[in-house]
Amino acid sequence: MGFQDLQAFLDRGGPVLIVIMAATFVMWALILERLFYFRFAHKQVAAEAIAEWRARADRKSVPAHWIRDKLVSEVRAKAEANVQLTKAMVALAPLLGLLGTVTGMVAVFDIMAITSGADAKAMSAGVSRATIPTMAGMVASLSGILFTSGMDRRVNRAVQAVEDEMEIG
Repeated sequence: MGFQDLQAFLDRGGPVLIVIMAATFVMWALILERLFYFRFAHKQVAAEAIAEWRARADRKSVPAHWIRDKLVSEVRAKAEANVQLTKAMVALAPLLGLLGTVTGMVAVFDIMAITSGADAKAMSAGVSRATIPTMAGMVASLSGILFTSGMDRRVNRAVQAVEDEMEIG
């Protein structure tokens, strides 16, 4: 029953809805990857960078500061991996919804041209193809926005914690 309902929904929304669904799956795969990274891997990455810094005898020279900056930069790069791609997917979702709106309205205008606007039932299918992708794109985007705003703060806090642990003198 659930699969048939999903198939009917996808049919009403048109082919753009399938693209929005695929983009949403990719976006949430990236979100889950970041959540798993911070849950399981980040502590180890941060601990290795801090241990490498603490193992150094020289922490005051200019080259030592460069090494510290390199270690912090590596931690930041690993923490920020896929965050920008996730933001791109969040921005892409409403644009795909807009594409669905345009293709649905083109279908409505085609039907109006063929039937001289007399077949309201046929036009309603085009209206569905115009509104459902818009709604789906907005829902996908909103769900991703909640993640990306929190993830930026989490990355900054995690990197700042590593920097704070790497004492300079």
